[in-house]
Amino acid sequence: MVRPFHDPSIFPRSGPPARRPAGRQSTSSPYRHMPGHGHGPRVGSVGAAEQPRRAGLRRADAQTRSTVPIPASEHALQTAVAESWFKVSDEGRILEGAIFDRSGNLLFCDVTGRRVLRLTPDKRLSTVITLDALAPGGLAFHKDGRLFIAALDIPNGRGAIFAVNPDGSGLQAIVPPVAGYMPNDLVFDARGGFYFTDFKGTATEPKGGVYYAAPDLATIKPVLPNLAMANGVALSPDGKSLWATEFGRNLLHRIELADATTIAPIGSAIAYHFVGPAPDSMRVDADGNVYVAIYGQGRVLAFNRNGIPIGQVLLPGRERGHNLASTSLAIHPGRNDLYAVTSDMDRGQGATVFHAKVFSKGLSPALSQ
Repeated sequence: MVRPFHDPSIFPRSGPPARRPAGRQSTSSPYRHMPGHGHGPRVGSVGAAEQPRRAGLRRADAQTRSTVPIPASEHALQTAVAESWFKVSDEGRILEGAIFDRSGNLLFCDVTGRRVLRLTPDKRLSTVITLDALAPGGLAFHKDGRLFIAALDIPNGRGAIFAVNPDGSGLQAIVPPVAGYMPNDLVFDARGGFYFTDFKGTATEPKGGVYYAAPDLATIKPVLPNLAMANGVALSPDGKSLWATEFGRNLLHRIELADATTIAPIGSAIAYHFVGPAPDSMRVDADGNVYVAIYGQGRVLAFNRNGIPIGQVLLPGRERGHNLASTSLAIHPGRNDLYAVTSDMDRGQGATVFHAKVFSKGLSPALSQ
């Protein structure tokens, strides 16, 4: 990833501290800036810390005019700007669930059309399957080659997980709608079981969570309950760390696993609290770095294996309000090529796959979703 240039008009640096007038001594009280102490301001007075308000804020610039300014804490991250790689549609169709198969094809969901799509390396697009009622949103490959699909009907609060053959035949309900979940995304472990997120709840009524379906695909147990619209889910390359995003409360969870369904002692932590809308799907690279698509901001944030932000990928036009519905991404197995899917909604630039170079290579299809 390239390092960002530093434009003082966008990210101003503070200058040297102002000198105290000659002959004026500072007070020795450590509470001198608190009301009623030393020479600090009295209650109701305007102190030195408030002086900038009198002059007003500086005039709007490229950073402050944008509806999606980069938060101050993320200004200094290594930054890459993605390039358009493939135009899926001239319509603002919602895309989701990007993954690679063993042949190097990129699969992703057309949520608007309830379709799973396949894009070949030479950019030929085809439909794998169209679902009848639920909209596909998350994809993952079982080690036996079947494609598992997390599908939702958000307005009616229902969903399911299906499995199909690579050609789209043999549709089978693995977690049926009657089970009561709203599956949003999923990831397989090395044993053949999978974790999935339940998208239920709100910020004030967290009713969703992360669940584990055992390799027999019949037993489901909660792993991380009481989440607000649990969304993305991923595993570290060694399978010992589970990551999840909480869309409703802007959180990134990092979980150390004692076993498939047990959190290790002191193994649950909030690794990051996002600013603005809203963490969506995520993927892990071969070094254990975690990449989170930020829905509503047109960018991807990268974290190291400890959940510390280390980089970001910006989508073109985001500062003008384009390509903000960035929902998901995939990293090509064996290459450090990231592909992000996004929609421009009703702003005229359709639905697009973007490409950027990132820190490390993608994992094999059986381990990366």
